[in-house]
Amino acid sequence: MNTSKCLVTGGAGYVGSVVAAHLLAAGHTVTVLDDLSTGHRDAVPEGACFIEGRIQDVARHLDGSYDAVLHFAACSQVGESVAHPEKYWRNNVGGTLDLLDAMRAAGVRTLVFSSTAATYGEPVTVPVTENAPAVPTNPYGASKLAVDHMIAAECAAHGLAGVSLRYFNVAGAHGRWGERHEPESHLVPLVLRVALGERPEIAVHGDDYPTPDGTCVRDYLHVADLAEAHLLALAAARPGEHLVCNLGNGNGFSVHEVVETARRVTGHPIPRRTGPRRAGDPAVLVASAERAREVLGWRPRRPDLAGIIADAWDFARRPGEGEVR
Repeated sequence: MNTSKCLVTGGAGYVGSVVAAHLLAAGHTVTVLDDLSTGHRDAVPEGACFIEGRIQDVARHLDGSYDAVLHFAACSQVGESVAHPEKYWRNNVGGTLDLLDAMRAAGVRTLVFSSTAATYGEPVTVPVTENAPAVPTNPYGASKLAVDHMIAAECAAHGLAGVSLRYFNVAGAHGRWGERHEPESHLVPLVLRVALGERPEIAVHGDDYPTPDGTCVRDYLHVADLAEAHLLALAAARPGEHLVCNLGNGNGFSVHEVVETARRVTGHPIPRRTGPRRAGDPAVLVASAERAREVLGWRPRRPDLAGIIADAWDFARRPGEGEVR
């Protein structure tokens, strides 16, 4: 796609802000729409127009001058989705329906959607391909899968050009943009909080899995590689087609490997405590990203775990940048 005018919903969050920064660097015009419920005003990149608002009110801001929407506005905590599923149906599904209605009314016909590997639930085989059964095990994954179905129907009925990108584990940082979640549930930033002295230890949930060291294995993807995939998806979107692509390194790293790598990168001991398994945690979750390579021409350029953690560590130590505000 040539330079275009893009609306980035949820563009004050972790992934959305990094994608917005990449869009601007590529010459696109960017407007960020975010209600700041989990995002941060200071994460909106310089050069982007910012609108503080809810996804449900997107019709007030979207008009025919836009060429595309990149949609990141969603609730994303698995545990919260189990306790309060109504929030996830209302925001993730209902909000996206409002967005699709607004796009149709405005004549904006290109959408790149931030989906998730949680749509697959507990996969039977790995690496996980896009043809694997989608059987989510929580309302978060179910809400994202519902949106994927909504987009597919919109493409078929109304000619939308839609791409859903299903992320596996995203980590790392891009310059001044990094993870600032509260509550934090992702392993890499939790490990780094131990290194910073903000937590006494890291909890390892189970060490008796059928893996080389007994701990769960996950696929970690650098957030900058993820952002580059979104720009390629924007260019690859075709009217009337819904493309679904997994995004991951295709390599797995165990919990112990993440902790040991973080110890080397940070120079801190990072105590760990092993407890029982968590219900629903598959032993291995690794992506097949062959479709993204073949169709988008995408290939992760930062696959090294030490490099991913080093970038996250640099961000965590920036004065004020690691604070949640």
